[in-house]
Order: sequence, then C-alpha cells, then structure tokens
Amino acid sequence: MRIILLGPPGAGKGTQAVRLVERLGIPQLSTGDMLRAAVAAGTPVGLKAKEVMDRGDLVSDDIVVGIIADRIEEADARSGFILDGFPRTVAQAEAFDAMLSAKGLRLDAVVEFKVNEAELVDRIVKRAKESEARGEPVRKDDNPEVFKTRLDAYRKQTAPLSAYYERTGMLKTVDGMKPIDAVTEEIRAILGR
Repeated sequence: MRIILLGPPGAGKGTQAVRLVERLGIPQLSTGDMLRAAVAAGTPVGLKAKEVMDRGDLVSDDIVVGIIADRIEEADARSGFILDGFPRTVAQAEAFDAMLSAKGLRLDAVVEFKVNEAELVDRIVKRAKESEARGEPVRKDDNPEVFKTRLDAYRKQTAPLSAYYERTGMLKTVDGMKPIDAVTEEIRAILGR
C-alpha cells in the first residue's frame, strides 16, 4: 500500500504511522532522513541536494521528489510506503503524482486527520507538561508559541492538499481527536486492512 497521512502537527500522524508500519510491514518514509541518506550515499540526486544545502538554500521540489523516487525503488518500499510530512504543497503533490505515474504506480490512500485546533493546542500543552513531569526533555515544537507558528504554516501551505486530493477521489478523513485506538480502527476501515 502507498499511503499519505495528512493533517496538522500534533494530530497523531506519527503515532498512527508507527502502527501502520507494524501492521502492514511497509516503511514510513521521512524526507529528511531520505535526504541525509542520499547525501551520505553520494547518489546523483544526493549530490545535487548537498550542493543546494551547502549554499544554505532549501532543496527544490524536483530534488525531493527525485530522492523519493530513488527510495521507493529499494526492496523494503517496493510493496508500499507511508509518507507523513510530504507532500507539503500542491506543487509537490503534483510532482509526486507525476513521478508515481511515470513508474506505473499510484497512491492507495490519502488519510487526513481532522482536528479541532483549539483542542490540539491544549493537547500539545498537556504533552509538554507530561514530558516535564516524567523528567524528559520537552520537544521544541511542543512549545505553544512554536506550535502555533507551525500550525499557521500548515494552514497556509499544506491544508490546500485536502482539496487537491479530494478532487482526485483519494482523500479519506479520520477524526484525529478520538482516542488513539479509535483512530487506528478508522484507518483500518479506510484501508480495508
């Protein structure tokens, strides 16, 4: 299965991705991890990315899609993968879809986590307090102000993906405010697995 998980930060995509990896036996692909691996391996796309990053610039969509194109050819991803955090824009989604099409592949599902943003901020504050109470470091993005900035960026850049994938008929939604196990069951029903 080839799956994209969409939703704002803190919606539970990472938690559900881990469960999908365990259940489906396919990898969760992180564009950051893939970028670092391609640079370290010295692949042609990785060398292009290194040149851009060494200048301090952002890696272009075509380089990111190229890295994903290489990664999904690896043995563990041939039967499917989970993307969480990519695509971030409609332009990336279009480039990604074109790449998949050129390979004779297509997405099986795009699952969007619908959330109440006010409750989501409360959830993040609670998560930060729980981490502190356990003596664990608080994630930088669990700071309410940092989180609100990330949420605003999501609304502007990534939220338009909902309409894009809805037009393709791929978009399915889950209630990201439900308990974790209930969200897992909703996703299982959507995927039929």
